[in-house]
Amino acid sequence: MTPSRGFSTHNRAVVRVVKGVATAAVLALALTACAGSDTPDAAGTAGEGASFGDASIQFSWIKNAEFMGEYLADQNGYFAEAGFDAVDMIEGPASIEAAVISGNVDVGIGNAISTGTIIANEGAPLKIIGATYQKNPFTILSLADKGNIAGLDDLKGKTIGVQASNLSLWEAFLEINDIDEDSLTTLPVQYDPTPLFNGEVDGWFSYLTNESIDAELLGLDPVNLPLADFGLPFVAETLTVTDDAIKNDREKLKALLVAEIRGWTDAINDPAAAAKLTVDTYGPTFDLTIEKETRQAEIQSTDLVVSADTLANGLFTISSELQQQSIDTLEATGLTITASQLFDLTLLAEVYAENPDLLAYSK
Repeated sequence: MTPSRGFSTHNRAVVRVVKGVATAAVLALALTACAGSDTPDAAGTAGEGASFGDASIQFSWIKNAEFMGEYLADQNGYFAEAGFDAVDMIEGPASIEAAVISGNVDVGIGNAISTGTIIANEGAPLKIIGATYQKNPFTILSLADKGNIAGLDDLKGKTIGVQASNLSLWEAFLEINDIDEDSLTTLPVQYDPTPLFNGEVDGWFSYLTNESIDAELLGLDPVNLPLADFGLPFVAETLTVTDDAIKNDREKLKALLVAEIRGWTDAINDPAAAAKLTVDTYGPTFDLTIEKETRQAEIQSTDLVVSADTLANGLFTISSELQQQSIDTLEATGLTITASQLFDLTLLAEVYAENPDLLAYSK
């Protein structure tokens, strides 16, 4: 079973990287911007005839179905058609914010809480320019015959396994739902959910796209309490870039967005094919199974990537309401940041204005 990673799995590492290099990062970004300006036609309009050379995307996790849209953008030639000679998709686990700040990659795929934390604490020159997941996948997982935690009232008297990296988010979940910490037991655990599956605990801080699928495939009748449905909605699988790139490499970023949207359109319309591509071509070294990757691809395609907002405004959309919900979740963890400090959706707006055909992703 692949271990889950928490919203702040990379936060402490990122803070360590950012501290002491924040000032130098500004100079590094300036240098990378100068290097980028030498790319032929980099200042031109994204689309036919533009050439952006190579690009790089840092994944937060291993190459599983989580990034199936990126694989299809590559496999189906959308990155090439958008003007890229090659796009390096770098596997994690990794601190995507540190990778982006350093100038080592063009885009990092993370989540609003992790990126918002770095911006709020360190003043990092970063912005989120789009989100694959409209709904974050964090959940309190239980089993129907042990725990059966389907609502907030079901938490009373239960023992919940929570990893150290998820503790802040768990505490925010309790606070925002006015749940007394003394009304339940929080048990420090590692990432392997075997104690839940063996009945040693009642619930487990998990991912809808990971441990919940493991339980399902083992025939254990999983029950989920998704945090997004119970007080902590925020966007995930977010595309994070530097402020400098938004200013100086705007067309390059827009070209990446065009290719990404096309790749994710293909992925959500044929999740089974996307899962097979993941297992056979992009993640063969990670001991993936077609059963689990197919279920993850299906869950992403029906519940996480699409929403009423994406139907109206296109994939990667982050509505004003969802932006504010992400900000409110950050506030619940003790951080103060504004939507304009965390998000810049102007590039996505330009992409859809220039490519209105991309809006119709549902086939």
